[in-house]
Amino acid sequence: MNTKVLSVLEYNKITQKLADYASSAPGKDMCLKLVPLSDIDQIEEAQINTQDAFNRLIRKDGINFGSNKDVTLSMKSLEIGASLSAPELLLTAKFLANVNRVKAYGRKEKPDEPDDSLTGFFEELESLTQIAEEINRCILSEDEIADDASTTLKKIRRDISATNDKIHSQLTSMLSGSVRSYLQDAVITMRDNRYCIPVKAEYKSQVPGMIHDQSSTGSTVFIEPAAVVNLNNKIRELLMEEQKEIEVILADLSAKLGEYTEQIIEDQKIMTRLDFIFAKGRLAIEQNASRPVFNTEHIINIRKARHPLLPKDKVVPIDIKLGEEFDLLIVTGPNTGGKTVSLKTVGLLSLMGQAGLHIPAGDRSRLSIFKKIYADIGDEQSIEQSLSTFSAHMKNIVAILKNADEDSLCLFDELGAGTDPTEGAALAIAILEHLHDRGIRTMATTHYSELKVYALSTSFVENACCEFDVETLSPTYRLLIGIPGKSNAFAISKRLGLKDNIIEAAKLQIEKDKESFEDLISDLETKRVVLERDREEISQSKKRIKELEQALEKKQNRIDEQKENILRQAREEAREILQDAKETADDMIMSLNKANQGIDVRELEKKRSELRGKIGQTNSKLSLNTEKPKNKSLKPEKLKLGDDVKVLSMGLKGIVNSLPDSKGNLFVQCGIIRTKVNISDLELIEEDSIKETVSKKNRSNMSQIKMSKSYSISPEINLLGRTVDEAIHELDKYLDDAYLAHLPSVRIVHGKGTGALRNAVVNHLKRVKYVASFRQGEFGEGDAGVTIAVFKEN
Repeated sequence: MNTKVLSVLEYNKITQKLADYASSAPGKDMCLKLVPLSDIDQIEEAQINTQDAFNRLIRKDGINFGSNKDVTLSMKSLEIGASLSAPELLLTAKFLANVNRVKAYGRKEKPDEPDDSLTGFFEELESLTQIAEEINRCILSEDEIADDASTTLKKIRRDISATNDKIHSQLTSMLSGSVRSYLQDAVITMRDNRYCIPVKAEYKSQVPGMIHDQSSTGSTVFIEPAAVVNLNNKIRELLMEEQKEIEVILADLSAKLGEYTEQIIEDQKIMTRLDFIFAKGRLAIEQNASRPVFNTEHIINIRKARHPLLPKDKVVPIDIKLGEEFDLLIVTGPNTGGKTVSLKTVGLLSLMGQAGLHIPAGDRSRLSIFKKIYADIGDEQSIEQSLSTFSAHMKNIVAILKNADEDSLCLFDELGAGTDPTEGAALAIAILEHLHDRGIRTMATTHYSELKVYALSTSFVENACCEFDVETLSPTYRLLIGIPGKSNAFAISKRLGLKDNIIEAAKLQIEKDKESFEDLISDLETKRVVLERDREEISQSKKRIKELEQALEKKQNRIDEQKENILRQAREEAREILQDAKETADDMIMSLNKANQGIDVRELEKKRSELRGKIGQTNSKLSLNTEKPKNKSLKPEKLKLGDDVKVLSMGLKGIVNSLPDSKGNLFVQCGIIRTKVNISDLELIEEDSIKETVSKKNRSNMSQIKMSKSYSISPEINLLGRTVDEAIHELDKYLDDAYLAHLPSVRIVHGKGTGALRNAVVNHLKRVKYVASFRQGEFGEGDAGVTIAVFKEN
């Protein structure tokens, strides 16, 4: 890939953003050196690495490689037998501890968890925990070696401490004794690493010992008393022994570390590689990017592409196609309308994809492998080289035409500009024709109407334009393929206040055929806007109809399920009622048989009362929770022989056999049973009442059907359009219901957007105890716009 196009398309800014996400110096350096590849196998491997890092970062917290340093020089020193200093050993131990943490991060959470492309990197890491712990045990800091580093060092330091105590004891006794009056201050001080006392200059001869220093005024001399000279000498000897022992300890640690130089160098390479890969994953998350699908047929189809260097809240996604239905795309439209941004977006996303980076575009966007990408964008006029704008552009174009082939992608901004419009348009058409004949994928921007006509009249060449809203004098930045653009110079000038007579005079300068062509474009654009608005309304209507159909289908399914449950329950209750009725009839028959054998009448009446109670219970089961009618007092004169009545206590219907006596008692024939009851226990049955009872039962049955509900849970929840708080509240209730409904897993649709909703969903799933695992949707499941959650078995 030529280096000039990397600068023109600002690819270096992408690698700088990538380096910002690396946490170690070697990782940052690897990011900055990243260049696009041209081998499809290498590109796919790099894309898979990025995808797996993306997935791991979504599932787990971040990982840090900050202690990863370039240890090559230290390892080379060990290989030739040299010893490392304490700071070098500490840095190596810190690096090995980081290796151990990274290796732990890469371990599988479950034994049956499938491997990904990064598993091998984590498994190849050698943490060397024992040697790292030994270094940290012996070396406390860059300037301090632990007493327990060796028994010899511990003994030497114990001797030093004891000798120091002796010196302090000797000098303390002197300070409080005979020399007290000769001292400037009653303190013990150090000069040349030897203990001294400050003596007044006029009394220096009164204190036997060695003079090591004097004050700046000369009034004080620092004398090492003769009594502690030997002790100070011993201190000096012990300090030298201590230093030698420290060198022995460092040499021993270096020798142990030297046995693993190859593993440590390999660890450093793997750590740098992993830091680089996870930086790509973090960049993909930040850009809400997705993995592109590559082909070798030179086909580009990028959906919802966003320029990665523009603010996410301002960039307008565009759809770009090239190479399938046409291999040359000519983009026209007004200045500042987004033509150059569209051009750079195609080039930069192609470079990012071939470098193994995910691209800020929709799922299943397609990119092709181009061995070379050429771009002539921007004003490269040079005073020093006497190059005008046109000359500078033409110099670039000549070089592109010389080197480009069918495996190249060519991008031209304002092709043919900077010279006479007629000649510039002719040159532009000739250049594009040359590239078109050679089958080179090309995208160019222009203002020339001649190029619009060329695109309309030439096969496999297509027009496109950047939409512009004349009413607001602002571009919408939408790229519309298949529609030639219009400069809108007259409309913009009129909106800005240019007089109508000047505009009309300008229109007279345009040739009739060109004016008609521009008017045709304007008319087509107006119709396109209307059709697009209608299409959007139709699309929304279809969407609403589909949602209604789905809701209706779910409702029908619930009704069918409720109906089945009601029928099943009714059959079960009918079976129980029939069984009870059979048992009641058997009891009555047995009682009557016994009555014929001479059983006492009172005992028979008792048995009959028990049967009445049983029949009453059976009757209550037959009722469908209807309200018990209020008993209206029945007057004796209202009764006649043969009237239909209902015995309320028994729940049975019967016929009056006798009129009430003075106490209100009478006989009622209920089937084969003739029983004595009181008039207060009777209700007169009328024909209207019977019909009303039947009607109430029917209505009760319908009410029962409506009130019975069976709850069903969908295996998918759609959180699109919700705020984070609304979505998490709805998701929490949904997960509880889905888990109680024994669903094995659910699909959570949160979309991509800025990534805030997806991150909130992931963080919530981490806190839900009954969620066994979750992952990002795979290709065909919704990719980064969907999360699949799997429940624990319950």
